[in-house]
Amino acid sequence: MDRVIEPLATGLGDSIGWMADHGVLFGLFAILWVAFGAALILSQGSVDQAWATINGLPVIVRLIVWVLFLPVMAGLWIWETSWPLIVRVVAVVGIAGWNLLVFLPRAAQTTTP
Repeated sequence: MDRVIEPLATGLGDSIGWMADHGVLFGLFAILWVAFGAALILSQGSVDQAWATINGLPVIVRLIVWVLFLPVMAGLWIWETSWPLIVRVVAVVGIAGWNLLVFLPRAAQTTTP
């Protein structure tokens, strides 16, 4: 069994590291956060509908979506709470900023003197 799991995990881990180093994950999450913000501004109902759709998925699929897109799902959950508007805005913007900062490619993080 170890001969099956280890190559699969190593290959998957290497591909995720490559995507993080080359900005693919940064681009993906930037697109997701821009779409989230646009949906909040242009159509509040679409955010509510996305939350209802995700909650309507089977538990296993919902778990996979939460794991793969955890920062965006946390932002969506926060937005759907009954917290005051300013608290929700600050929390969602904070999570989005942290998420994009974490996935910022290494080339963009280095400064030249």
